[in-house]
Amino acid sequence: MGAALGARSRPASTIERMTVLRMDHVGIVVDDLAAAVAFFAELGLELEGEATVAGRSVDRVVGLEGVRSDVAMMRTPDGRGRLELIKYNTPSGRDGDPRAPANTPGIRHVTFAIDDIDTAVAGVRARGGELVGEVERYADRYRLCYVRGPEGIIIELAEQIG
Repeated sequence: MGAALGARSRPASTIERMTVLRMDHVGIVVDDLAAAVAFFAELGLELEGEATVAGRSVDRVVGLEGVRSDVAMMRTPDGRGRLELIKYNTPSGRDGDPRAPANTPGIRHVTFAIDDIDTAVAGVRARGGELVGEVERYADRYRLCYVRGPEGIIIELAEQIG
């Protein structure tokens, strides 16, 4: 199986190739939408808009019945990166582990390039967040750390220093 994963095969000539144009956004499901918006605003993201979504088309897209959710779209100051914060009102989902370690399978963190890691960490702590490990210098190029925000969301902060 490992050899099959590394092998390159040519697509069938009847199938058109699709090309990814860009990454549009990352979706994060939360229980407390207001706290998540405040956390990401503290990091410098800007609230782009909020909406409530429901209906058959939403049900079909997400593969659930009776969906009603509140959504907040946050964007980075440069306008290139976006986070979609989603609070499902119905149906209720399974509880996740807000203390899951960084090596738990699945999407575990989102990274933001920042200009001042010490100020960012202080702001996260002021909002009830915490450092996961330590602020560390990496190869004289970055200062990095993981912080944990509301509901266990892990964010990597990266300050370029060299």
